[in-house]
Amino acid sequence: MIPFHEKLTADNCAMLLIDHQTGTMLGVQDIRLDQFRSNVLALARTAKAHNLPTVLTASYAEGPNGPLMPELLEMFPESPVVYRPGPIDAFDDPEFDKAVQRLGRKKLIMAGVTTDVCLYFPVLSALAKGYEVWAVYDASSCWDTMSELTSCMRMSQAGAVVCNWAVVCAMLQGDWRKSSTAPKTLDIFHDHLPFYGMLSNNLNARNQKK
Repeated sequence: MIPFHEKLTADNCAMLLIDHQTGTMLGVQDIRLDQFRSNVLALARTAKAHNLPTVLTASYAEGPNGPLMPELLEMFPESPVVYRPGPIDAFDDPEFDKAVQRLGRKKLIMAGVTTDVCLYFPVLSALAKGYEVWAVYDASSCWDTMSELTSCMRMSQAGAVVCNWAVVCAMLQGDWRKSSTAPKTLDIFHDHLPFYGMLSNNLNARNQKK
């Protein structure tokens, strides 16, 4: 079976959140910063809703790249956080590589700032190591639109599945009858997809009239 023909499930994948740091995030230009932040939190909440094993990492956090988003640290208090002192490609850091290996999953959902460096480099490394990669472009982002688009093209050509956070969220949910996670998924869509929030509000209003 071609890797991306097998859907993501809570039992077969892990989440890697790479360099979502308050310094580098200021350089995001291909999307509004508030929308980008919302996308990152939506992806993180998706991992949390499905109890996905998760690794966070930061590069040169004591320098201009800045600390990780505090919301991510609060959301994953028990997940490993790898602070890389130098390596730009996260997989060039032995501690990060070991942390990912310990997750025991071959399918990796990956997002990072910026798309053309912090995401692209480790995506290639993960593919070379035999992992199956789902690269989430709208929870990554870049300095300009052309850099974002060409980075997505290169990752796709290399063999990664390039998608948005909503695809990951919907695929992991799989069936609205899965009641253990459906309310959480609805909350994520409501909070981070404005149009879906309006649909939910309309449905709630109709139900209240009955």
